[in-house]
Amino acid sequence: MTGATWPCYVINLIDNHVRMDSVRQQLQGLGLSFERISAVNGADLSPSEVSKVYDAAANSRQSKQDLVPGEIGCYLSHIAAWRRISDSAAPGGIVLEDDFQAAPDFADVVEALSANTSPDWDIAKLFCIDPNPDVISSQKLIGGYELARPFRVPSTTLGYAITRASARALLNQSRRFFRPIDEDHKFFWEHGQRIALVHPNPLSIGEQATVTGTIGSARRVRSKGHALRKLRYQLVYQLLLRWHRARGHQ
Repeated sequence: MTGATWPCYVINLIDNHVRMDSVRQQLQGLGLSFERISAVNGADLSPSEVSKVYDAAANSRQSKQDLVPGEIGCYLSHIAAWRRISDSAAPGGIVLEDDFQAAPDFADVVEALSANTSPDWDIAKLFCIDPNPDVISSQKLIGGYELARPFRVPSTTLGYAITRASARALLNQSRRFFRPIDEDHKFFWEHGQRIALVHPNPLSIGEQATVTGTIGSARRVRSKGHALRKLRYQLVYQLLLRWHRARGHQ
């Protein structure tokens, strides 16, 4: 690895030792150093702390369901990673949640992303649930990997590269949020971020064991009775997405 490789930041709850052990084994085995970002446990936040960062009124108008504590903590944890990247001397960073499984050539992907001194992207996602996403354009990155511009920005924030300028911009725009962080990424026209996707995935979902329960399980409980709200959200999102893509917005 070269000295120009962007630093890696791993978001991890302090009690999730199993995940941290997996992260350490994987990244050290790939020759990648990393810094741990202490994740925020949303369940530990007081109502006043939540109200300072979470806009519940905007959520009820524009999101498909109320945020669960884990989603609030997750968003705050990514903000902490952006702050670290913004304050660093490196031109960008790699943000990883601690439940990933890295491909054997993951370090090569990180180095290739870091080597581009004038990227035409602000965020490059490293995982997409859809194995064959619809892309607008793509270019060779390294080996068998391409850097694609997805038509629909994929959900999940398992891992992504982000430029320092983008981290600073998002810090200024995320003082109060109302969607999960991965949902906010999908509304790229609101925050002006150019979001790319590394394809095929250099990351997959790995260790899911957690002492706090998964966000997905909490979402399923909270989502009951939100069918009409979800339908409205999906219709509005699809219309806005197609309108902005038709106008050439990145």
